[in-house]
Amino acid sequence: MSIQRPQGVQDFLPRQTAEWQYVENEIRALCQSCGYEEIRTPVFEATELFRRGVGATTDIVNKEMFTFEDKNGRSLTLRPEGTAAVARAYAENKLYGQTPPWKLYYIGPMFRYEKPQAGRFHQFHQFGVEALGTGDPLADAEIVWLAWTLGEKLGLRGLSLRLNSVGCPVCRRNYHAALTAFLQPRAPELCADCRVRLEKNPLRVLDCKKEPCQATTAAAPELPDYLCPDCREHFAAVRSYLAATDTPYQLDSRLVRGLDYYCKTAFEIIAPGLGAQNAICGGGRYDGLMEELGGPPTPGVGFALGLERLLGALAEQNVSLPLSGPPRYVLAALGAEARRRAVRLAAELRAAGFTVLMDLQGQSLKSQLKFADRKGAAFTFICGENELERGVVAARDMRTGEQREIPLPELARALKDLR
Repeated sequence: MSIQRPQGVQDFLPRQTAEWQYVENEIRALCQSCGYEEIRTPVFEATELFRRGVGATTDIVNKEMFTFEDKNGRSLTLRPEGTAAVARAYAENKLYGQTPPWKLYYIGPMFRYEKPQAGRFHQFHQFGVEALGTGDPLADAEIVWLAWTLGEKLGLRGLSLRLNSVGCPVCRRNYHAALTAFLQPRAPELCADCRVRLEKNPLRVLDCKKEPCQATTAAAPELPDYLCPDCREHFAAVRSYLAATDTPYQLDSRLVRGLDYYCKTAFEIIAPGLGAQNAICGGGRYDGLMEELGGPPTPGVGFALGLERLLGALAEQNVSLPLSGPPRYVLAALGAEARRRAVRLAAELRAAGFTVLMDLQGQSLKSQLKFADRKGAAFTFICGENELERGVVAARDMRTGEQREIPLPELARALKDLR
């Protein structure tokens, strides 16, 4: 019996990898245009980081983390999300001692033990952006704009941006009391998970995707009605900046996000055609997270975007990504001596920055030309004993079939003209 990959993980074959690389390059270019720099954190961290950073009442911590002990008995966890790790790196490396804000982004694998389904895997990949050290609502708007612009830049259609404010600890305390008073008499109508949430963090009941719970909470008090003046002013400023950039959004008073560290701005971007799990991106402000992790008071705002869901949405909408890349050339050698000369020539051309392929099976010229065609080569350079004696190669245009000879010393210069 052959060994197969574990459930919940994927292989990415060359064509898929090319699509990922294209999307990642677009992400990096967009982030750099706004002054964000890449950060890379470990794939595993101390388990306590996520218990304190993500929240002990979340499904991620309670049900979904891949946790293990090392040989010294320390509890470690494969990272289930990126924000807590970035916050830990910010505090540990004392970035707060430098001029704020710190504008960071990351791209990498995350791990959650949840039922594999469309767009959800045990190992998945996130792109995330964090602006640390500023409470300015313009930072919130820039984060939202960046996430929205990426979807538009890649050609996604029918996206919707949902926006809310979940308030600060002061105004949210009043809302918690009102929401608890509303939900407690209706607790029997909630799912088992939400009955637990009602006791630990009632706000998260609103985040449940199960229909009975959504029906039960449909008439619940709305959080924006309980915002304090400061939070109202902050949210109004975020909305005004989004309007200034023509970023469309829909207010959603039920949007609370699934992690405990959010405050004030919260948002999600929804893509059609992905089923129940249709959010490709979500984020918001988390001003208290750094203190929760033992760092200095540091406001922050950011988002995370699931790359599998993003690419799934692109495939669902038949968006064709431009994956042309640099032109390819094939050196077709005939005979042992010609092959030795061609190997050297290929090395010289590659060193000059060209993409040059050679047949590695000693095939006939006809087969090598078929190989060049399969690889999408722009030109095939035929090198046989006759050509070597005259110091030339025969350049065949694979699109037209036309062929001409090029002196070997002039080949590198000729390739620049053929690009």
